[in-house]
Amino acid sequence: MNRSFEVYGLPTGIITPGVSIAGYVTEAAQQACNGFKEGDILVLAETAVATAEGNVIMLSTITPSRRAEELAVRYQMDPGTVEVVLQESDSIVGGIPGFLLCMKHGTLLPNAGVDASNAPPGCVTPLPKNPDHSALTIKHAVEDLTGVRIGVIIADSRTHAMRRGCSGVAIGSAGITAVIDDRGRSDLFGRKLEVTQRAVADNIASAAELVMGEADECIPAAIIRGLGMPIGDQTGIETIAAEECLFMGVFRKNAGSF
Repeated sequence: MNRSFEVYGLPTGIITPGVSIAGYVTEAAQQACNGFKEGDILVLAETAVATAEGNVIMLSTITPSRRAEELAVRYQMDPGTVEVVLQESDSIVGGIPGFLLCMKHGTLLPNAGVDASNAPPGCVTPLPKNPDHSALTIKHAVEDLTGVRIGVIIADSRTHAMRRGCSGVAIGSAGITAVIDDRGRSDLFGRKLEVTQRAVADNIASAAELVMGEADECIPAAIIRGLGMPIGDQTGIETIAAEECLFMGVFRKNAGSF
């Protein structure tokens, strides 16, 4: 992997349901960096992808359940939003005012990824239904339009334990290896690495977040150019079981199962 690379933000205007993300980003790339090049990695904000796929929910159409009403009072949230979060979650672990901590598809995340930011007024956007499939579909569409092979990452922003602020995290990918296993390599003093696995897709997502922003920038995509990563057709973000996770393992040991 190359040690230097470039990051280009892709302004697209407001994404609406049913539009072609591939068309939008291809046009934006032409303006930003003379179009896509072989080996580029396209990073897309999950809200933009979910919106283009029509995964937008009007809260006025939601009838909160009794459990949603109770959690809304406990965590000072809108009952309709809580109901959507419940429908999107595999389980609820806990919460703080304004947020439920959820398990979804093997990942721990706030509000199951349901987000009102950059959604139309009175609406929320859940995560794309199948982020890996979305990434692969967009990858093939861009490749058909441009004739070059690229990787695609669907990115979200997350907080980290005991840290203030958000950083990027990959929730779907296509065309690249999301995690590179460095176990067996030697450190500076010849010791063999035993646990190090680099979350490359997450790191790329964080680099893209620097130019994409979280507010009204209207830059829902970025191109990472020059990493020199091999491009294929593989998909998938690797997750681990809760008992293998340092944070979740401690919680389970001290508090029991969810």
